[in-house]
Amino acid sequence: MRHVARLVVIWVTVFRFGLDELALSSFRQRWVRLFVRVITFGRRLSTPRGERLRLGLERLGPIFVKFGQVLSTRRDLLPADIADELARLQDRVPPFPDAVARTIVEHAFGQPIDAIFSSFDAAPVASASIAQVHFAVLKDGREVAVKVLRPGMLAAIDDDIALMRQLARVVERLFADGKRLKPRQVVAEFDNYLHDELDLVREAANAAQLRRNMQGLGLVLVPEMVWDLCTSNVIVMERMNGVPISHVQRLRDAGVDIPKLARDGVTIFFTQVFRDGFFHADMHPGNIQVSIAPETFGRYISLDFGIVGTLTEFDKEYLAQNFIAFFHRDYKRVAELHVESGWVPHSTRIDELEGAIRAVCEPQFDRPLKDISLGQVLLRLFQTSRRFNVEIQPQLVLLQKTLLNVEGLGRDLDPELDLWSTAKPFLERWMQEQVGWQGLALQLRKEAPRYVYLLPQLPRLIHAALQPPPAGQQRALEALLAEQRRTNRLLTAVIIAAIGFVAGLVIAQFAGYLRFH
Repeated sequence: MRHVARLVVIWVTVFRFGLDELALSSFRQRWVRLFVRVITFGRRLSTPRGERLRLGLERLGPIFVKFGQVLSTRRDLLPADIADELARLQDRVPPFPDAVARTIVEHAFGQPIDAIFSSFDAAPVASASIAQVHFAVLKDGREVAVKVLRPGMLAAIDDDIALMRQLARVVERLFADGKRLKPRQVVAEFDNYLHDELDLVREAANAAQLRRNMQGLGLVLVPEMVWDLCTSNVIVMERMNGVPISHVQRLRDAGVDIPKLARDGVTIFFTQVFRDGFFHADMHPGNIQVSIAPETFGRYISLDFGIVGTLTEFDKEYLAQNFIAFFHRDYKRVAELHVESGWVPHSTRIDELEGAIRAVCEPQFDRPLKDISLGQVLLRLFQTSRRFNVEIQPQLVLLQKTLLNVEGLGRDLDPELDLWSTAKPFLERWMQEQVGWQGLALQLRKEAPRYVYLLPQLPRLIHAALQPPPAGQQRALEALLAEQRRTNRLLTAVIIAAIGFVAGLVIAQFAGYLRFH
């Protein structure tokens, strides 16, 4: 009944804000247009469509806001008015009251807010679907940002996830592509990521890991956590000062090299994915800034680490080989990798899959990013995967989402960016480090502690292996072997007797058949 009630709320919200009309307006079929006229008869919607869509998603809750945030990064796929309104979902969701935020902070730390901070800004500097951020100053003078979880988030997300789980079961049972798309596994992955995002201590740990990983790269800044002031619903971190990456003209006026910034973004993404297997998976413009401070000028600033993606060594190697094969236009190798990984049935004809992939990807090469839409490429690849029964990999859904985010950011910064030529040298260098002499040296270095433990024991182990067993053990071994031989002979005799018995029955039955016929 709770799911039915939620469906009613969703439908009422959709109808109230005219989202049904927005969703169906792109269809050109006559019966669809007639249906739209019927359901919208007598309804007057004076508010612009982009604002209605934003307000409707805000009213529906955090999962729908997340969906709107992802859409907001794809200006190439959306009309400008809708993209502008959805961009407000990145950090300008209506905040909850200041008194509520102060109460949550005081309850989390068990003391008055004035005992922790010398100042605490009442107005949040950013307000998103899951939490909002206030600037503050600690008693020791450090400037910090305080992130406070929205109250009631767990119950709202649990209800929507339960509804999505039910819908996934329906899709899996009723639709031909249901099992291949693995909707229940995808919802389970989404469930894990959202619940991880509700635990702010986990977010703080993610930030610490990314900070360590990125320190040697010199391209991105990650705030340091104040661990004494981190709880599951409130965390305190170093305050970062930067210009939102969506303010491109402001960055140009400050002297930032925009084409280099776009290339650096690609390098950061591929480093996190292929070197570390641990990547920031919520890279919409509300979470990315650029430093214009003299000592860190032109560096990215990453914020909000509630959603991170992880990849296994197998996933990293498989994806890297796919990317390199794409860059070399070796579509046969791409097809072989799909078969070898088990993503398509082993009975698939390599030449047919190769031809289908070539038809999708070949038109995209030697073109600047402004002329390429990864969204369209992924859509066509999806249609191709349907034909060849490619299984969806739930663990890579976040990576696909983040790749679309990166493309959206790159398109806004530098439409002339050649994504392929920027990423190709990095991936080739990474593969050389994995399978070349550098990779061998790295693996030996990783295994060195184990070798240090085993090597001193090696002479003793070899000597023990070469020694004959003691007389008592030798006699016991010989007795055991003799017993095993007797058992084998007995089993052989039993099997022969059984075969003879069965053969006799068959012969007797056959003789009786001949006698009566």
